[in-house]
Amino acid sequence: MEEYYFEQHTVYHVTTSSIRGSLKVCSKSIIFEPEDHVEPILKIPLRDCKKIEAVEEKDQNPFNDTFLFHLEVSSKTEDVVQTLLQLHRASCLDKLGDQTAMIAANLQSRLARTSFDKNSFQNVSEIPHMECEAEMVTPLVTNPGHVCITDQSLYFQPLNGYPEQVVRIELHRVKQIYKRRHGLRPLGLEVFCTENDFCSDIYLKFYKTSDRNDLYYYIATFLENHMVEHTAESYMLQWQRGHLSNYQYLLHLNNLADRSGNDLSQYPVFPWIIADYNSTELDMMNPATFRDLSKPVGALNKERLERLLSRYRDMPDPRFMYGSHYSSPGYVLFYLVRKGKSPIT
Repeated sequence: MEEYYFEQHTVYHVTTSSIRGSLKVCSKSIIFEPEDHVEPILKIPLRDCKKIEAVEEKDQNPFNDTFLFHLEVSSKTEDVVQTLLQLHRASCLDKLGDQTAMIAANLQSRLARTSFDKNSFQNVSEIPHMECEAEMVTPLVTNPGHVCITDQSLYFQPLNGYPEQVVRIELHRVKQIYKRRHGLRPLGLEVFCTENDFCSDIYLKFYKTSDRNDLYYYIATFLENHMVEHTAESYMLQWQRGHLSNYQYLLHLNNLADRSGNDLSQYPVFPWIIADYNSTELDMMNPATFRDLSKPVGALNKERLERLLSRYRDMPDPRFMYGSHYSSPGYVLFYLVRKGKSPIT
């Protein structure tokens, strides 16, 4: 379940002893991450909370089902409690749409009350070009915050200060930029500072397409060889001439299809082309070595295809062949866990 990561605070979890750690306030839960790795990480869904209130620092935890946290900066306690009460009310709404709308309203209110801190500029001579609200997208965390671009750098300042207080990218280092669809909407922008086409330096999701486009065209003026000038046909010609490896060619095609290693719902995909998994050496001249590329993977097994067709024929409208997609976040994470890799490698 996707959540926004709003803020974090240094706290002490009070049980029979005090355990120092970080309290992360998310849109539907709170997470306590202790500094001592021996202690367990706690995740508490807000909808399961019966009561949220401030207590005196001298109070101890008298009940096993009560989670007591003391903030290291006690002056922030009331603000944190008010935030948790608002998010708790949202999580207790019956309809998911109402929950989403209330959380979104809370987020927009937070963004409207803050702005980019220009004291974060690397150079006092930098000239701001534009500032807007956006979210930094990573495989498992979406961070809302503020974007600011100057004549020298692109900055992102997350509300929660994670993974850094400010993420900075020097414009002269940018190699490639891509417009992205995020959630099927033209709101994404991905920036690469290396030749690695898989892991970008930052993936931003904007709230307005016009903000995305303004930033895109401004950054493009700093690029000598803008990557979006290439098409699938030009990449195919480079691949046919041996200028691109199979891996590079497929990554370019994934990029053109808005797929990114930062977006689990649109993770890069590679075609399954081998049919022979028994031979010690593959005979590349034998057609039987390769699967039938005229059919989708779901139609390769005749028995499975017959079951799907039988179900399809008995199904009321609207009918469908496949009830799930191989590129959903759950499948991607399961694949990465089996491969023993993190979501961004």
